[in-house]
This record gives sequence, C-alpha cells and structure tokens, in this order.
Amino acid sequence: MTDSQTPGDLQTRHTVVVPNSIDMVSLLGPGDEYLGIIEGGFDAEVHVRGNRISLRGNPGEVALAERLLDELVTIIRTGQGVTSETVERAIEMLRAETTERPADVLSLNILSNRGRSIRPKTLNQKRYVDSIDKHTITFGIGPAGTGKTYLAMAKAVQALQAKQINRIILTRPAVEAGENLGYLPGTLSEKIDPYLRPLYDALHDMVDPETIPKLLAAGTIEVAPLAYMRGRTLNDSFIILDEAQNTTPEQMKMFLTRLGFGSKIVVTGDITQVDLPGGTKSGLRIIQGILDGVEDISFQVLTSHDVVRHRLVGKIVAAYDDFDARGGLATATERKR
Repeated sequence: MTDSQTPGDLQTRHTVVVPNSIDMVSLLGPGDEYLGIIEGGFDAEVHVRGNRISLRGNPGEVALAERLLDELVTIIRTGQGVTSETVERAIEMLRAETTERPADVLSLNILSNRGRSIRPKTLNQKRYVDSIDKHTITFGIGPAGTGKTYLAMAKAVQALQAKQINRIILTRPAVEAGENLGYLPGTLSEKIDPYLRPLYDALHDMVDPETIPKLLAAGTIEVAPLAYMRGRTLNDSFIILDEAQNTTPEQMKMFLTRLGFGSKIVVTGDITQVDLPGGTKSGLRIIQGILDGVEDISFQVLTSHDVVRHRLVGKIVAAYDDFDARGGLATATERKR
C-alpha cells in the first residue's frame, strides 16, 4: 500500500496508494473537509494526487497519519460512512497508543433502527459495551453525555431482539420527590413521568414508537421508579438502574439483590452529581469499595474524553474537573474573601 524514501534528516516521506475501490470523496470528505482535519491532526505535510496521498514529516507523525488512512479505509469497507467526528475520534485513539484498532471501535454496530445505527464512539465506550457482554453486572460511571445509559439501553434492546432475555426493566430513583410520590398531583403515571422521561426519550430512538405502548402494556418493557423494585426477584431480564448516584447504600443493596436467574444488570451514574439530601451517603460512591474484586462484576469509568454530545460539553466537563482538582468551590470562596 505504500512506498517510502528518506530525503533528509529526521524527515520521512511515504506515499499511500488508496485502493481504486475506495471513493476518495468518502475518504477525504466533501470539499476535502476530512483532509483538513488530517492535516491539522498531524505534524506532517499531506498532498493528494488522484488516489495517491503523500505524507512528509517527522517519522512518528507520518506513521500515525498512515495508520489513520488505513483505519479510515477499513471503516469505509465495512459499509458505514466516515464523518468528521469519525476522523477526529480515530486520531484521538491513535494518539492514545492503545492496542485496539479505531476501525474495530467505530464500526461496532450495536443496534439499527429506522436507518440509524448506534455504535460506541470512543475506546472507553467500546470497553463499556464489551463489559456488558462479558459480565452479569456492569457499573458505568462517568459524567453526563458519555453514553452510559444510552449504550446500556441499546444493549438491552439488542438482547431482547435476540431473545436472550424476556423483558427490559428501566429504573431510576425519583430523588427530587424523595420517592414519596403520593403528595404529587395527578395519576401515578403523571407523577412519575418527569423522573422517567429521559428513559422514554432514549427508548424512542431504539424501538419503533408505535410498538412501545404494546411492549409496555405487555410488561416486556417496564419503566418504573426504584422504589417499585423492592421485594421482587427479576429473572430473564435486562435491568438498568440510571442516576444511581442518587441511591442510598440501602437502596443500592436492595436493587442489586433483585438479580434473578438469566438476568443482567447495568448500573449507571455520575458520582459528581449527587442530589441526595445533605449528609446522605451515595450508594454509588461506596459500591466499588464493597464489590471490587467480586467475580462477574465490572466497573467501567468514562471521562470527559468520552462525551459524545456537542464538543463544547466535553470541554465544560473537563473545566469543572480541573476546577474541582484545584479545590473547587471552597477555594473560589476563599479567593473572594
């Protein structure tokens, strides 16, 4: 695929010959959009002539750029399109120097619905998805926007479609109402709807909307507050506990001991966003110290680098992490004095 020559000190030139079966626009983007990202992502000169791409610069940078082009060609061959985000994510993974290939991460299709595919977009997301496959209980811990709940729900729908389980149970603590919903106005459904709405929203992306009422009525999919899990044993189910940072240690124990035969549990949460009343411990914050090392239980941590919402969200999360590392609100208050 390449020929090379070394014209001078610390400079390498490689020529990548793109297979004729690959459309250059799909590789380099409309108006060379992806080519611009490649040029900005490496300390190397990039020149394109026909299906030949010349790379010149630092040997390490040239080698990385060549690997990127190979990964993008592999992704295109899987039948999925390359986007600017794909190129940026692939560069990040190559820079991370991991053993996993970006093409393996970015082309893993979990679920397709209405022409839209759900895939992991970062290395940690791929490891999280793999952990769900391999373990009975997986904890996904990280900030908002990292796909913790969304990917878990995609895996649940995939398992239901493959008849690996008989039902999906989605739950979260209604902590804003103290899980004491009786005083709220309206029917039970109207009372709990605000707390469960994010789960319904994600579900609509993955299942044909017209089938959701039937699945809910049949009990194939159940969406309920955490308090409704008490006293049950859940067999042949895929159970997701969302916003788990807002569980007490007692609630966390109650939930985990609902596990029945043939079931899988995914617990998601962000330990930096606890909404429990002052002085109340978070069950998610202490659970790793209790269960770490227990067989068939996995803890997966996602970070600001795994945020897949608007790119500014990742920068906001990283800025808050840096603020907390420097002492957070207490330090800021001291400076005001």
